[in-house]
Amino acid sequence: MLGCSPDNDSSNEPQAAAPWVRTLVVTDASPAFMKLSGTVKGRYETPVAFQVSGRILERHVDAGQRVEAGQLLFQLDPRDLLASVRVAEADMKTTEASLAIARSELSRQQQLVEGQFVSRQTLERYELTLREAISNHQATNAVLDQARNALDYAELRAEKAGILNAVVAEPGQVVDIGQALATLIDDSSLEVEVYLADGVDAPASGSVSIAGKSLAIELREVEASADPESRSWRARYRIEQSAEALSLGSVVQVMLDQPIQDTTFSVPLGALDERSQGPQVWQVIEGQVQPVSVEVLELNREYARIRAPLADGGRIVALGTHLLTPGMQVREQAR
Repeated sequence: MLGCSPDNDSSNEPQAAAPWVRTLVVTDASPAFMKLSGTVKGRYETPVAFQVSGRILERHVDAGQRVEAGQLLFQLDPRDLLASVRVAEADMKTTEASLAIARSELSRQQQLVEGQFVSRQTLERYELTLREAISNHQATNAVLDQARNALDYAELRAEKAGILNAVVAEPGQVVDIGQALATLIDDSSLEVEVYLADGVDAPASGSVSIAGKSLAIELREVEASADPESRSWRARYRIEQSAEALSLGSVVQVMLDQPIQDTTFSVPLGALDERSQGPQVWQVIEGQVQPVSVEVLELNREYARIRAPLADGGRIVALGTHLLTPGMQVREQAR
């Protein structure tokens, strides 16, 4: 009977052979270094300002000049400050006289108490007068010290050696307390300042090239917030070695060690499959293909740079991805 014929038994039909696919081995395409331009800065950049207000009488330095510790930078007109010292000295003499009188009067009253010519209550009043005279003398002495210190502050000197930058003060200019007149840069400890794109973690180390020599650098700080206009993050790298050839303000090439995050790969455009919710590639594992979701970072005419959880040295399908299904058996033709 036809219904029992073995020719109609589908279980005996030959199985379709696994299709051939062209595969390739993926290799890590993550850049080893992040190449940036940086600016040489001083570790300490201290604003220079007077501790008193007044009119600038003399300016003894220029921008870019190297100064030594204690060197005179600016000088204020001292006339008003001298007048304050004279007033404080006059007040000091007045309180000294009052103090001497209070002591003398107290001594006289003590003698009268001993002779029982005045009461003990009267003596206590003179004791209070003496304590008040002592307090006035101490307060006046403090005012005199302040006036003398202010006179000393009329001469602005460098607290340490370095290079002056951004000198904005001129003779005749009236300045306030704390108004920045220049910036003193300590050139004994140099750093490199770079700006990182938003979302990029600052590498911990790297190098800077100068005069054919590579100097190691280490991350010291990253700005707490991004620049509101460029949306970039300022980072400072400490130069670990002596760098006599570096000059402040010079622009140098910086090579920062790329932070290890997700590995990136370069694959042919034909390896990308867009049939799912997002781009994917097909990884070959023990003769079967499995989809792997990827993030496309960059495209050109022939290749795509992707970020994916692939193992370096793993194999993916390079062509014909639109015919594949998860778990399909394939035969590999290595590229």
